Amino acid sequence: MTDGPVPRRRRADARRNVDALIEAARKVFDTSGVDAPAKEITDLAGVGVGTLYRHFPQRSDLVKAVVETGIDEVADAGPALAGAYGPGEALTRWIDRYTELLGTKRGLASALHSGDPAFAGLPGYFMQRLGPTLAALLEAAVTEGALRDDVGAEDLLHAVAQLCQPVPGRGPEHGRRMARLLVDGLRRVDGPGPPGRRPEPPIARGAGSS
Repeated sequence: MTDGPVPRRRRADARRNVDALIEAARKVFDTSGVDAPAKEITDLAGVGVGTLYRHFPQRSDLVKAVVETGIDEVADAGPALAGAYGPGEALTRWIDRYTELLGTKRGLASALHSGDPAFAGLPGYFMQRLGPTLAALLEAAVTEGALRDDVGAEDLLHAVAQLCQPVPGRGPEHGRRMARLLVDGLRRVDGPGPPGRRPEPPIARGAGSS
């Protein structure tokens, strides 16, 4: 009897544990912040604390994994949205997903700027994954004639990130609204209006005159 399949099963079990821990950490970080107790994460994931530290020896390792997973999901959403909606709508919906990534993780910004070497590669990973996705969405919107052609993906990513900085007394929805205003401002004057908004009819010459 061969024991060949056993290592594969172990790898599959380990992958499931990692995925469960990342998903649990995302939820816990959203509600309790990145300094939440490890047991809160492991209880939600259905694993022991030892399993957490075996896969993520430092809290920074888990934070990094959560951030990278969120980046991957937003990047992967681009082609799906482009296939389901017109270019302008796909871009708007993707920006919404991006602002959600930026605005819903309590404490992540301060953690990422803490100087921990574990986070050194995240800015490059961020641009590598999100830059091409946004560039493709922008190109489609420009080709359609809905968007100005003088904005680049990197500039827009940074601009939206700035708009999503926490504002006292305002929740994540504030950042989304600001980002939508920015995207609306990039639309061509003679192009399609924002999704769901009907253009106002032009005022007829002489209207109101007797």
